[in-house]
Amino acid sequence: MKMWSGRFRQPLDPQFERWQRSFDFDRRLLSYELAASGAHARALKNAGVLNADELIGILEGLQQIGETFSPVSQKMRDPSTSSGQAVVQTTEPVDDEAEDVHHFVEKQLAARIGDLGYKLHSGRSRNEQIATDLRLYVRAAIDELRSQLAGVCGTLTGRAEQAGSAAMPAYTHLQHAEPVLVAHWLLAYVEMFLRDAERLADCRKRVNLCPLGSGAVAGATLRLDRVFMADQLDFAAPTANSIDATSDRDFVLEFVNALSLLSLHLSRWAEEMILFSTQEFGFVHLPEAYSTGSSAMPQKKNPDLLELVRGKAGRIAGNAAALAMTLKGLPMAYNKDLQETQQPVFDAADTALGFLPLVAGFMKAVEFDHARMNEASQSGFMNAWAGATYLVGRGVPSRLAHEQIGRAVKMCLEKNCELQDLGLDELRGLHPAFDESFYDCLKPAAVLAIHDVVGGTAPTRVRQGIAAAKKKIESLREEVRIHAHA
Repeated sequence: MKMWSGRFRQPLDPQFERWQRSFDFDRRLLSYELAASGAHARALKNAGVLNADELIGILEGLQQIGETFSPVSQKMRDPSTSSGQAVVQTTEPVDDEAEDVHHFVEKQLAARIGDLGYKLHSGRSRNEQIATDLRLYVRAAIDELRSQLAGVCGTLTGRAEQAGSAAMPAYTHLQHAEPVLVAHWLLAYVEMFLRDAERLADCRKRVNLCPLGSGAVAGATLRLDRVFMADQLDFAAPTANSIDATSDRDFVLEFVNALSLLSLHLSRWAEEMILFSTQEFGFVHLPEAYSTGSSAMPQKKNPDLLELVRGKAGRIAGNAAALAMTLKGLPMAYNKDLQETQQPVFDAADTALGFLPLVAGFMKAVEFDHARMNEASQSGFMNAWAGATYLVGRGVPSRLAHEQIGRAVKMCLEKNCELQDLGLDELRGLHPAFDESFYDCLKPAAVLAIHDVVGGTAPTRVRQGIAAAKKKIESLREEVRIHAHA
């Protein structure tokens, strides 16, 4: 039986009926639908619509459905289980007649407890149900993603500690700029990913509101306790406006946009790893466990994981664009167009949840050629700014100091040498402020140490950066633990 067929005189066109169904993809919301239905049933009991025995019958029926079926490709925390653990895969929910997950649950409930199952829909609409289910899904995805980001950041920070005093070239415009500690480079990615985790946490605040009780558009027709239902599902509060609650998908777009930026950061990481793994750089040795070979060229080891991470960034960005175009110009409140917002969010979340553990695994396994990185950090005039700083320290105006070191570099290019290879007489011919101490300021340790500011690459500052990153990561993990046990 359809949930809406009473006023219709003709059946749906069979092809249209199959085409308009969403159950093939929204069945993955089953655990969230069951949790929301349980909260609604308890509110119906409090409102006097259900008696105690009816409530027990409905809750037992919902539990049986949950024990029989589990969502497809769903590994996130399940709100319908008191333990907060992922559901063990049982029977995949299949139904050739169910329009959507809401219809499926109603049919399953009626099959188990009879006509009492139809009483559960009292005072509610599928418009508020899907809005609630999607919020529960996105909230769970955010918690899992933040947990995985903590893992990635922890791995990067661990590799930064292992790198110790190893240096490497830093680049601007993809040209040699200045030497930095390898640890400093790795911590730059930690900062990016911690921002992504913060962005997701900020999104979670707007996700964590409960639409239950909003009805189809104007609010429930029964005096349901919306605060009670929100509390039952660990939402911070009910949504404030029933029209907005049933039509709002800002939280979906905001979530996928946050994933878009996360994937952009990962794409930048992948691109650098690809570049640094080439023979021309040779800074990175690709782990075989995350690489493949060529069917034609026996010598090849290709950075497949990195290339796929880089490629999937476009996929997630495409999902964000699709969502924006779907939502553009929709009148309030619910429109069937909103059905098209589900698959992009599922795909974006699946993609991000799929590659983050692999990124962490790659970073644990990858090998850095510290000797080659150190060697590269000591050529190409990357100590030039340190040389100019030396002159500034001896009273030479900054712009003039810059000019004199530039002239010294030009001299080196003509002689095919580095700054430290120039004789003192040659240097004094450029400016009398040069003396023997100039050569000490050009040594690798001195060049690194001169960047002794908060966030700089001086070894003491990098050690502070590692300690600070560890605290941030532990704080992130604690936040995830609190949400997991809420």
